Amino acid sequence: MQSPIFLQPVLQERIWGGTAMESFGYELPSVRTGECWGISAHPNGLSIVSEGRYKGRTLEQLWLENQELFGHYPSKKFPLLTKVLDATTDLSVQVHPDDKFAYENESGGFGKTECWYVIDCEKDAEIVYGHTARTKQEFQTMVKNGEWNSLLRRVPIKPGDFFYVPSGTIHAICKGTLILETQQSSDTTYRVYDYERLDDNGEKRELHLDKALAVSSIPHEDTMWNIKKVTENGVTITTYIQGEYFSVYKWEIHKEAFFKQDKPFQLVSVIEGTGMFKTAGGEFSIQKGGHFILPYDMGEFIIEGAVQLIVSHP
Repeated sequence: MQSPIFLQPVLQERIWGGTAMESFGYELPSVRTGECWGISAHPNGLSIVSEGRYKGRTLEQLWLENQELFGHYPSKKFPLLTKVLDATTDLSVQVHPDDKFAYENESGGFGKTECWYVIDCEKDAEIVYGHTARTKQEFQTMVKNGEWNSLLRRVPIKPGDFFYVPSGTIHAICKGTLILETQQSSDTTYRVYDYERLDDNGEKRELHLDKALAVSSIPHEDTMWNIKKVTENGVTITTYIQGEYFSVYKWEIHKEAFFKQDKPFQLVSVIEGTGMFKTAGGEFSIQKGGHFILPYDMGEFIIEGAVQLIVSHP
């Protein structure tokens, strides 16, 4: 029987970051810590196994050398990436390519479809999700004229909200928001608008308007997702999305819950509480801010405690 594969989070500074992730028990590298790459085999933020028989190895190494841990999942690269983002100011308005465009224009990488679970946010917080342009010409004209308030659709949010963000969607996380993001393993972003901000060198950050126009969905169409909630075996499971690239759930456990691994592997992030993870391979404490993978041969396991988890699989 296998044990969970616990990973050391990779914390990254961003000009829009803050200190909210101190609540996750992290030792922050700066007061502008914007991203935690919790589960990642991407070269821009490789997760390292923090304990157990694979301690010190990267997730990329495990993927390449120990495919039995992942049920011999048919992908040359680890397909998903889990992040936590702390936005103390608005992120740039951006868009991501799909697999075909990324393969042809970004050295064969994945495209980037993603989704957001709102862990916490300020009162009256919002996101940018979509736009109002009906044609590419109208989109170009509104961008050229700086008609951002008319072009961008702003959506109010609250803790516990979920948003599915397919590639091609104009979007931005806005200030006062702490979000868990599940996405394809890609770091390709095309900036559309950055509020005329300057970086630490006093320069405006690069925009990518030509590529953004090429990949953006115009006109924007909202993607529908059917959220379902069931309670069984001691756990309330909320299913947010079962899509082409990933499925995402929330597990809410109040005392004790029983599970059986029925996926090639699963990615798990603890967003609230503490508990004990019990399996034939041993007992392990879990707490807010922890990230781990349930490998293929996980078998049956029990989670005890009052704890909330975001779980995903490809």
